[in-house]
Amino acid sequence: MPDFPLRKTMIFIEDIHHDGGSPAKLPRRRAAIIAIVKNPFAGRYVEDLRPAMDDLKPLGLMMTDRLIEAMGGIEGIDGYGKAALAGEGGELEHTALWHVPGGYAMRERLGEAKAIVPSAMKVGGPGTRVDVPLGHINAAYVRSHFDAMEVGVADAPRAGELLFALAMSRGPRIHNRMGGLAAEEVRGEDGLR
Repeated sequence: MPDFPLRKTMIFIEDIHHDGGSPAKLPRRRAAIIAIVKNPFAGRYVEDLRPAMDDLKPLGLMMTDRLIEAMGGIEGIDGYGKAALAGEGGELEHTALWHVPGGYAMRERLGEAKAIVPSAMKVGGPGTRVDVPLGHINAAYVRSHFDAMEVGVADAPRAGELLFALAMSRGPRIHNRMGGLAAEEVRGEDGLR
């Protein structure tokens, strides 16, 4: 059973009032949380990493709960995404450990979320930034919710660390006007439309 000691967490919150046009009736909120943990696989090759995803599920749930709190509650959250960074000695596959614990934690807490949780993974050292992709929680084809939120922290990921991120949003991009499936048209049958 791998151990992922938590070094620190950080929360980012944005309230977007306008994006070049007139102010929106309601600002769009985006928030993200990152956790910096020890990478128990750094510096060595391990064939089967999959069991370690279960060990990260409590971290995913804790981060999701804190992120929902930062969003001001669950009401209206309609976008989500996840990302991970591996520091020196880590490999890209170590970041993939976050797929199940990060994605399923948000889906569990948000209830009827049907769409795949967009994801980004990369390797980099301290100060590396990552764009957490965002998409609609029930239908991947809702263009108005395609977005990303950049996160990072100056002192992470250090050698032998992983940075895990979750992000959520409420509402479409301010002034979205690219057409496509509208959020109010989502049928929610297959996670696509």
